[in-house]
Amino acid sequence: MLLFHDPRCIEYGDSRRPEQPARLRQTVPYLEQHHPEWTWTVPSAATRADVLRVHPPAHLSRLETPEDFDADTPFFPGIAAHAYRASGAAIAAADAAIAGRGPAIALNRPPGHHATADQAMGFCYLNHIAIAALHTRDHRDLARVAVWDFDAHHGNGTEAIFANEPGLLFASVHQSPCYPGTGLTSLANCHNWPVPPGAPVAAHMQALRASLDRVIAFRPDLVLVSAGFDAYAGDPITDMTLETTHFATLGTWLRELEIPAAAVLEGGYSSDLPQLVDAFLTAWDGKGTAA
Repeated sequence: MLLFHDPRCIEYGDSRRPEQPARLRQTVPYLEQHHPEWTWTVPSAATRADVLRVHPPAHLSRLETPEDFDADTPFFPGIAAHAYRASGAAIAAADAAIAGRGPAIALNRPPGHHATADQAMGFCYLNHIAIAALHTRDHRDLARVAVWDFDAHHGNGTEAIFANEPGLLFASVHQSPCYPGTGLTSLANCHNWPVPPGAPVAAHMQALRASLDRVIAFRPDLVLVSAGFDAYAGDPITDMTLETTHFATLGTWLRELEIPAAAVLEGGYSSDLPQLVDAFLTAWDGKGTAA
């Protein structure tokens, strides 16, 4: 298992918001302790050219302006640099997967799947998975790239960026009604499975399997995963029912794909996040046992 992580990602934010440094301050040492055989790499930040594939210059300038984007997405000193580093981790994970170096995850913050081309929102400033998708499509000459998003919140930013783009597919399973209120229907190359709050696990897992089967039917050269862990029954800001074993099942499905795949950390706000990530990655890696 390859983990792309920049320790500087815990240097912003505070405990007053769900998206806080403790998410990775706790997860990273937990994984290091229980899986010393895994490989950790500090990736390079995304370049401006990488980011401009998705976001216009005006948005990049706005990231440097000391003014909050919304109540959930405040300005922090250095937030642009943190976001560029998270995008760089997503690119590195995607490149590693294409090169056949094994399963890979970008384990950074801030998350990214709510960021549209020109708007930061929902804890997200740049859309890392979209940046990685367009980078690999353009630089690695891939015909098809798919994003599978199992975060409890709809990846509205990724959908808006992908909509009607050739060679790209987006598939999302998410709680509805829930923030941001999108993802109620499917369109062209963007497919949505809204799941009601408190849905039985069997129904939720059936939607997840159907969404992954749609990804497989697309015959992608690369699968990128928006790996959010807030569909967990114990998450403080959602009302879903998955348990640790179900995230392990998602990892097993990825291991069985036989398609290059890389993941990017999105949401997940429970104090159990280390165990959830461990279960998912261990099953995906297929070479050990979760702690």
